[in-house]
Amino acid sequence: MSSADRSSEMLEESQELLQDAEQLLSEAIAAGGSEAQALYAKVAERLRAAKGQLINAEQAVVQRAKCAAKATDTYVHEHPWQAVGIAAAVGVLIGMLIARK
Repeated sequence: MSSADRSSEMLEESQELLQDAEQLLSEAIAAGGSEAQALYAKVAERLRAAKGQLINAEQAVVQRAKCAAKATDTYVHEHPWQAVGIAAAVGVLIGMLIARK
């Protein structure tokens, strides 16, 4: 499984955990007394789990960005003139798009 798939999966799981927490909060509001306290404890646990999932997803994204930056840096150092050509071509394309408006 690629890190992009893993990050996407972690974000989906976090969203599900947050939806579960929201549902439990609604139930806690409707319930009273000790039931509300038990539901609150469940919500707090779900939110902690979601936070952990989001932190893991963030770390995966940061790691991917660092790898991409390193690969780009390596490419530019190994092929400086091609990098200049690519940058110039992208600049021309952006200039043409801006001029069309």
